[in-house]
Amino acid sequence: MEPITIRDILTAVKGRILGDFDNLDLEISRVETDSRTIHEGSLFVPLIGEQFDGHAYITSALEGGAAACFTQRDRESYLPGKCYIRVDHTQRALRDLAVWYKKKFDIPVVAVTGSVGKTTTKDMVAAVLGEHYKVLKTEGNLNTDIGTCRTLFRLDKSYQIAVLEMGMNHPGEIEVMSAIAQPDVCLITNIGDSHIEHLGSRENILKAKCEIFSHAKPGCLAVLNGDDPLLRTLEGKLPEPILWCGGAPGLDYTADHLVSDGTSNVCCEVKTPHTSCQVEIPALGSHMIYPTLMAAAVAEHFGVTAEEFRRGVLHFAPTKMRMNIIQRGEDITILNDTYNANPQSMRAAVEVLSKTHSGRKIAVLGDMFELGTLAPALHAGIGTYLGKAGIDCLVAVGELAKNIYDAAREAMVPEVHYCATKEEALPVLAQVVKPHATILVKASRGMAFEDLTEYLKSITQEP
Repeated sequence: MEPITIRDILTAVKGRILGDFDNLDLEISRVETDSRTIHEGSLFVPLIGEQFDGHAYITSALEGGAAACFTQRDRESYLPGKCYIRVDHTQRALRDLAVWYKKKFDIPVVAVTGSVGKTTTKDMVAAVLGEHYKVLKTEGNLNTDIGTCRTLFRLDKSYQIAVLEMGMNHPGEIEVMSAIAQPDVCLITNIGDSHIEHLGSRENILKAKCEIFSHAKPGCLAVLNGDDPLLRTLEGKLPEPILWCGGAPGLDYTADHLVSDGTSNVCCEVKTPHTSCQVEIPALGSHMIYPTLMAAAVAEHFGVTAEEFRRGVLHFAPTKMRMNIIQRGEDITILNDTYNANPQSMRAAVEVLSKTHSGRKIAVLGDMFELGTLAPALHAGIGTYLGKAGIDCLVAVGELAKNIYDAAREAMVPEVHYCATKEEALPVLAQVVKPHATILVKASRGMAFEDLTEYLKSITQEP
């Protein structure tokens, strides 16, 4: 972050100073929301949630080195030399400050949303653009309005373009992020069942995802998945020009001659309106054509050459716990896809497992959350698919995963195990893991299945 003054902050958030602090030229070097990791000279923003109120930590943040803070209420006393800025709403003030700060930098913004593959697409787009530009991107999964602000506060004059991921659980959340980012290019990866418990239908999910366009800049470009039937309904309805990506014939960006080594990569020919080139994608699964093609569309829009695009794809590295390939001794491979799960991503992960060149294919699958009344049927659908995909062994963990187990038994998966908890699964995993196995580990974030990945690493040898 480039330094800003107290005077700048007051202007950006329309705040007023409490107490007798009067050094409006004091410079602030960071904006932080966690009092436990405060840095010297920072602005502390006390957020308020259902279970916490950051105002309780204002004094400790200031004593820990913060130079200033926001507050929604007057204080009984004020630490000398510290700046207290009164605002109506601290989270809204954080957003206002991020919008003001972003305006200091005249760089384009690429915004990415969708039900599945947001983070992978963000990482792929950033990797490709990174061959030509210095790219600021959302780190990890900071895809909320607060995360968007935190990302933008990392801007400095060296960055040339930003790639921001936008997630949501409820309607209106992406609209807020669109207002903060004001994107120049908007990507929607697909429309699936994630958060259908809160939104009621895929049509409502589509509507929520389309909030990404609500504050897009004039002339914004839309890059959409042309194989998604709900996204196809947007044709002719958006004011923005659309580039369509996917496997169907006639789309703007397509992939052909898809070949996988079953171990670490997928190769294909990417065809664009301007050229075609062979690329090696260092990840598994035919679904990887979608982030690659969307990256191709963004790359050409911003003048990235075909050779830079090819190199960028080759340099792609997935975010932690998103189909990370972990090689172990005795020809054992762990597919660590534990960050999150929904029916579409679960099916795609099982497809990856099914196409590996492995002597024993094991799926360790857990609950998928926020599916509402559809949860039993959607879990059962995964169990049925395991049978069709030729998976050798299932270890289902969690209350909802019992539906995967029951359906997998009916689908004649050769070996099936059900465990109510992760603790119950440990001895089962020790029993089923054998040399030459590939093990997929996947569940929703709340299941914290990375614990099982670590256990699998502990019971297998180093390569």
